Amino acid sequence: MPKPARLDKAQLIEMAASLTEEAPGKKPVNVQFNPETLKVTYANQVVTSDNKTAQTGSAGMQHVGKGTTKLAVQLWFDINHPTVGDAKPRDVRELTGRVSYFITPQPDPKKKDSFLVPGVKFHWGAFSFVGMMESLEETLELFSNDGRPLRSSLTFSLTQQEITAFKKGQGMRLPAVAGVSGRRPAGTVPLTSAPAGSSVQGLADSSAGAGLSWQDVASANGIENPRLLQPGQLLNLNASVRVEI
Repeated sequence: MPKPARLDKAQLIEMAASLTEEAPGKKPVNVQFNPETLKVTYANQVVTSDNKTAQTGSAGMQHVGKGTTKLAVQLWFDINHPTVGDAKPRDVRELTGRVSYFITPQPDPKKKDSFLVPGVKFHWGAFSFVGMMESLEETLELFSNDGRPLRSSLTFSLTQQEITAFKKGQGMRLPAVAGVSGRRPAGTVPLTSAPAGSSVQGLADSSAGAGLSWQDVASANGIENPRLLQPGQLLNLNASVRVEI
């Protein structure tokens, strides 16, 4: 019997004040859906010199400080997606609050009436980034009949006060992607073409995918961002998750 596919999940891990080691006794925050992209931005602090060159007359430039490196990430949360070991939340902010914790100042144990923003490591496979959460934006996207937010997207940026270029061999190792299979032989299962602007949730709710779980469809087709499908992308709405042995 085929074993279920193993999909590595990205984590947010609280760091000690030194940012060189993980904070003891703190539980990592696992994301529900891995991000579609990771954007890393490098910036130097540059000023112009007062001395002008004799040949061009233009001001020379010099670098000041260590510069900064920033990581931008977007994550999605949905209360209908199964969460291991936790009771099903009624409000998606019960899940996103675990991320917004990292931008909330916490009392400094060493200084009275002083606060510190927790350090955080974003870790996914072979990719790690340690810094401070500089900004966070939450968009509540789906509500219940009684006004409870059920689905949310979070966009945040982490920053570190230095430039750390990737070394050879470093970067992001993509997690194992689920294969697609059904009860019929390969090549005989009809595929559904995604219309422009469609999502996995919408296709699962349509007549073509009636009664299906959009989470299962997304996992079986190896889709990390269920909200964004390419026009014409082919999906097996009757898929089950498997990996080759």
